Order: sequence, then C-alpha cells, then structure tokens
Amino acid sequence: MPNLIRAGLTETYAGGDITAFIFTHLTKGTHLTHITPSSAKVSHETQLGGKGRLRLGPATTNTRLLKWVEEVAALMQPDAIHWCDGSTEEYNALCHEMVQAGTFIRLNDEKRPNSFFCRSDPADVARVEQCTYICAKSSADAGPTNNWTDPVEMKAKLTKLYTGSMRGRVMYVIPYSMGPVGSPIAKIGVEISDSAYVVVNMHIMTRVGTKVLDVLGDSSDFVRGIHSVGAPLEEAQADSPWPCNAKEKYICHFPETREIWSYGSGYGGNALLGKKCHALRIASVQARDEGWLAEHMLILKLTSPAGQVKYIAGAFPSACGKTNLAMLDPTLAGWKVETIGDDIAWMKYGADGRLYAINPEAGFFGVAPGTSYASNPNAMKTVTRNAIFTNCAITLDEDVWWEEMTKTAPAQLVDWTRRLWDPKVRRKAAHPNARFTVPARQCPVIAPEWEDPKGVPISAILFGGRRAGIVPLVVESLSWQHGVFLGSIMASETTAAAAGAVGALRRDPMAMLPFCGYHMGDYFAHWLKVGQSAKDQDCLPRIFYVNWFRRSAEGKYLWPGYGENSRVLKWVFERCDAPKTNDKLAAKTPIGYLPSKGAIDRAGLSVSDGDMAELERMDREGWLAEVPLIRDHFAKFGDRLPAKLTEELNALEQRLK
Repeated sequence: MPNLIRAGLTETYAGGDITAFIFTHLTKGTHLTHITPSSAKVSHETQLGGKGRLRLGPATTNTRLLKWVEEVAALMQPDAIHWCDGSTEEYNALCHEMVQAGTFIRLNDEKRPNSFFCRSDPADVARVEQCTYICAKSSADAGPTNNWTDPVEMKAKLTKLYTGSMRGRVMYVIPYSMGPVGSPIAKIGVEISDSAYVVVNMHIMTRVGTKVLDVLGDSSDFVRGIHSVGAPLEEAQADSPWPCNAKEKYICHFPETREIWSYGSGYGGNALLGKKCHALRIASVQARDEGWLAEHMLILKLTSPAGQVKYIAGAFPSACGKTNLAMLDPTLAGWKVETIGDDIAWMKYGADGRLYAINPEAGFFGVAPGTSYASNPNAMKTVTRNAIFTNCAITLDEDVWWEEMTKTAPAQLVDWTRRLWDPKVRRKAAHPNARFTVPARQCPVIAPEWEDPKGVPISAILFGGRRAGIVPLVVESLSWQHGVFLGSIMASETTAAAAGAVGALRRDPMAMLPFCGYHMGDYFAHWLKVGQSAKDQDCLPRIFYVNWFRRSAEGKYLWPGYGENSRVLKWVFERCDAPKTNDKLAAKTPIGYLPSKGAIDRAGLSVSDGDMAELERMDREGWLAEVPLIRDHFAKFGDRLPAKLTEELNALEQRLK
C-alpha cells in the first residue's frame, strides 16, 4: 500500500489496487470520501533552505477544493504539501532553495538585481504540440486542428503515470487568478505541481495566493490543473537540477470538465498551466459557452497628441512582432503607446454595449533571442530586475546574453548547454526559445489602467501575418463579418528558422491554431455570434488586417516596421472615428478599405512614393490566385464551417472579377 502518510494524509479504503480505486472517482467527477486529513501531520510551516518559513496549510474551507487536493495527493504520494500564499517571502524562499539545488544561478545583483538564470534539460525546451491533446468527449468537437484522444482512455493512462510520480517531492497547491482578483472578467484556477520553478513563474505570470482563495470562497467554479514533472525520487536518489521525463510527455485538456492534466515537462506553457492551457485552450471553451472572447492578442493604449485615447487589440502569429507592437516606441511626434498586455486578451461586453478587454496575465513570458534595444527597448528596460531567464547564455560576470541582444557578442561566455562559447563558435549561445519571465508592472510603458478590473474598451482589432506579397500594409474590413473572414484566413510564409520550406504558406486563423480548445469551425461561428449579439453594431471594434513584411520584387522589405508602425496605428485611430465611406482617409476596394493616397502620415519617413504605392496596392491577380487556396483551407473544417464565411469568399471572388 502506498505510503500516504508522507503526504500528510491517511488512507482507509478497503484495499486492492489504489490506482484503480482513485481513477474510478476521478473519471466520474466524484470525490473520495475515505481520504481524510491526518492528525499525524498538522504542521503548517516548514523551514526551506534557511531563508524564511513556508506555510503548508490550506487557507480555505472550500470542501470541494480540499477533497480534490486530497485525492491528487493520495495518487501522487508527495513527501509534503505546500499551499501557496503568494507572498514575497514564499517567492524568495523558493528561489533560494533552487539556488541551493543547482536549478537557479543568482545573477550579479549590481547588473540585474533579484534575478536568476536557469537551464532546462535539453529534452525539455519548448511547447510540445505533438503531445498536446484536446480530450473532448467527441473527437468531432476537438476538430481537425487539434490532437484528440478519448478522455476516459487518456485519464486512465495518466492516472497510471501519476501514481507515485511526486514521491520525494513537495506538492505545491497554487491558487491563481487569470485577471485582476475579483474582476468580473477574471477566472480562477488551481494548479497542483511538484515544481518550485513552476511556482515562482506562476507568481510572476498570474495573481497567486490566499487572496484568490478568499474570492473563490466555497465555489466550485475553478479550473483544475494537475502537473507533474514525472520524475519521482527514491529514498537515496540524487535529484536533477531540471527534473523532467524525457520519454513521456502529455499536456491534456478536458474542456467539458475544465481540467488540465500535464505530465513529463517542466517548461513554459507545458507546465505553467495558467498560460496557454487555461487562458486560451480552456478559456476559449468557457468563452464560447458564456458569450465572450478569449484570444491570443496583445492590448495597447494609443493616445493622440490631443490626448484622445483608444485601445487596440491585435492577433499575430509567431515571428510577426506582437510583443514589439505592444511596447511600441512611436516615431510620430506627440503619439504615445502604452501596454495593457502582450499576449492574451479576454473580452466581454460592458453595460454600454462595447467590448471590454483585460490582460489575464500579470507578467511577460517573452522570447529572449532577437529582443534588443533596437527591436524593443521597453522590453529590455523591463527585464533589468526581478526576472527569471531560462536557457539564455550567462556571461563570465554573471549577467545574461542572447543572440541579437547587443551588436557585438561577448568575447566569452557559457552557453545554455553549459559549454564555453565565443563568437567563433557556430552553435547558438542561447536556445532559440530561451525565455524571460518578468512582472508586467515593471514595463516602463505599462498603462496605469492595465489592471482595471472592468477592462478597457476596444476600438479596433488587428489581424496580421508575414506575407511577402498580396496582403497590403493595412486594410480595413467591410464589416464585422468580413473582419472575421479576414481573421479566418490569416497566414504567414515560413522563414529559415521555421520548419518546412522557406516561403511555404501556413494558415493560422486569428493566431489561435495551436490554442483553440474546440473545433475551429465552431470558433469562427462563435466570433460571428459575438458580433451579431452586439446591442449596437456601431459599438463593435473595427477590424483591420496588417502586414509589416511586404517585399519588393528584389526581396527588399518595403516598410521599416518597429516604431514606424505607429504611422499605421495613427490611420487606424483616425478610421475608428470616421464613417467607413470617408474617402479622405480610405478608398473602398474588393478586399476592403485601403488608405487613400497620402492618408498614412509619411512626414520624415524615408519610404519612396513607388514603395508606398506598392505597400498600399491591391494585388487583384494575387488575390484571385489566393481564392482557391482559401477554399482548400476552409474545406478542412467540413460542415462546421459557417456558411457566412463561404459567402464572404464567394463575394470576394466576384468583386475581384
């Protein structure tokens, strides 16, 4: 019989296979009634690493939550249970413990105060989409863009893997809020994990602790997340600085029951279950059921020289400059961009009929390579302190470095694989998916209202991709329905860093391809329904499609990008206040409203008239050639593709002809 006393629990079931016993209850959604708190282990505090005392006891009387935690502990068999309180003392103690264990290296406090460097196992460096499943009751509900496995079969498999998987480890119970605590748009989750790395990152990325339990009260309305690195420790076994399971990894979502079960990985979105797993895959299903939107979008605040403010959301696939846009440093005099969020937006209708958005996250989990004072100065200023750097390189004076961070690489450093590195070495010093985790409040351009519990009203939504041709610099949709169509056909051409042939087209509708928790045809229908449910169609955000990456026939980028994108934002801002038919700002074309000649402010911009004309040109032949490709794309969604999107495609073809 498993030693459940080590988890602070006693087990009084009648006997037999405990795995089967627990599994029958977990899969039925019922609770174990024979597992009760042990009076043998009532200590609520423990000393960790000599740096403060960590509270172990639950600060809640929520019976459903307590029973669930007991069930998981009985299965996982940890040495101890720690209920996270979200305090600074807790964060500091766990960071100190990881320094002592060799997981963290404390960086030079003079260069980067209260910051840490970390290396993962080389077998655990990124999201594992091939091991990510939407375990809906029906495979049809998961759709053609998701991996699916029967939920009962998957839970049976994972229950076996989970049995004893936390032996020798602490089981952390992490109550968290996605969004400002108590916001009507926010949602609560509880993640159970055996990784201190996960706890400290969740401290940064979400709102963690007792205050969340206070808001939850006795409610059962919380997302249940289970995470184990899948590396139990025997009595005398040495631990690894980065425990994980190199052989088996599963990141599984059960949308009907609002559960996430993750096994084998300790990295990023595989383990920080509040991020993509909850905030997008599960939340997208919640949003569908409750009539709101959970989107892979930035949110920025744009202020004109006259002091007028508009809030803009934007969906961009990877390598399209989403974080750079969220923290933009405008080149246009008098214009100001401030950050609400860089990755995820949750939007609900307010009392005035407008869509209000919150950033459900509390931090930035950004890709480090490519981030520099040239590409994103505000991100660089944000990571100067209180940050965690994973799989970057470390300098000899204990600071971090990654490719493109500086014009000149350090003469010598130690790379992410623990090998000495100098500029002559061909391999990358930092892993291409190296990350920084940092509190959003440190961003120098964070908007004062970024944590407003009621959210901010969205005036415009941008969809964007990386296209060398066809898609102009910016086009406004003809209507909400046409805007949903534009979002549904978003695409990027692969770069040399991406898998597949260079220039191959990859569709990523609304930038949600890896993150939609249900059938994408139904997702498109939900977007249409949200638009139809607006009290006033004039209150809906305007929808735009942008493309910073159009090239000349010689392959030269026609648009400088970065801070110059503020010129496009200015046009978007002005369009939001103008009638769609205002020909001083825009001209109606078969693909939507394009900027009128001279409508985009080019003062001081070194873009020639010819290049500007090409950037704003409607490529009729190119779009006609695109139509059959879009039909092929839509065919993947079968009879769940909304008829209105087919109508939009047919109408586009007729307008082009």
